[in-house]
Amino acid sequence: QAQVVESGGGLVQPGGSLRLSCVASGFNVSRYDMGWYRQAPGTQRDYVALILTAGITKVTNSVKGRFTISRDNAKNTVYLQMNSLTPEDTGVYYCNNWGRSLDWGQGTQVTVSS
Repeated sequence: QAQVVESGGGLVQPGGSLRLSCVASGFNVSRYDMGWYRQAPGTQRDYVALILTAGITKVTNSVKGRFTISRDNAKNTVYLQMNSLTPEDTGVYYCNNWGRSLDWGQGTQVTVSS
């Protein structure tokens, strides 16, 4: 059964850092373009970061220079390193393949607050 499990979220102060993990099972992340998505309170779920199978990465403008997406094929895991966090980064973070063919899971909650 192909699925992903997100972890690593929590409560952090503005300016802090978190590293989110997306552990895949039932498929190899090396074979698929993988993305991170975020849903802030009262908003739709939006793209945050993308990593292609070739290793090319892209992040949405609001997190450029602060967030980095990466992949460890041996661990079948995609990461999102989040630095210089602001309250606007608060939300539930999800991962999926870029085709969004997996059912959305529970995600991991990130709350940035002092």
